[in-house]
Amino acid sequence: MSDLPYAGLTQLGHAARPADRPEDAVLERVSAPAQGRDYVVRFTAPEFTSLCPMTGQPDFAHIVIDYIPGEWLVESKSLKLFLTSFRNHGAFHEGCTMMIAERLIELLAPRWLRIGAYWYPRGGIPIDVFWQTGAPPAGVFLPDQGVPPYRGRG
Repeated sequence: MSDLPYAGLTQLGHAARPADRPEDAVLERVSAPAQGRDYVVRFTAPEFTSLCPMTGQPDFAHIVIDYIPGEWLVESKSLKLFLTSFRNHGAFHEGCTMMIAERLIELLAPRWLRIGAYWYPRGGIPIDVFWQTGAPPAGVFLPDQGVPPYRGRG
C-alpha cells in the first residue's frame, strides 16, 4: 500500500500530544475507501473527561460517535487527541457534545452523523445528550449504541 494518501498527516506515525484546548486540536482526515456506499463507522470513547465550567470538578462520559462517510474518514489518532484535549476544558455536557459533533461535521461533511454522550451523574442527576444530522439513509445497518441507561445502584 502506498504511503502517498497519508503523506500529509501530522500526528499518525509521529509523537503527538493533545492540545491544551479542543479549539486548538488538529483533526485530520483520510480518503474514505468505499465512497458511494453507505456503511457506518463507530468510535467509542468510554473514558471521556472534561471539567465543569462552574466548579472545575471533572465530568466523565461514555461517548459513541456513529457516522456514514462521504469522501472522508476521520484519522483515529487525531480524534483520540482531540477528545483528550477536553480534559482541561470547562464546558457543560451539552456544549462538549455539540462541539465534538460540529468539528466532525466541519471536517468530514459526512452523509450522516449521530453522537450519543452518556454522562455520569453529578449531583445525583445523569445527563445524556443525543444529536444527529437527520434520519439515517434507508437500509443502513445501524446497531444500538450499546450503552445502558443509568440505573443507579439498584
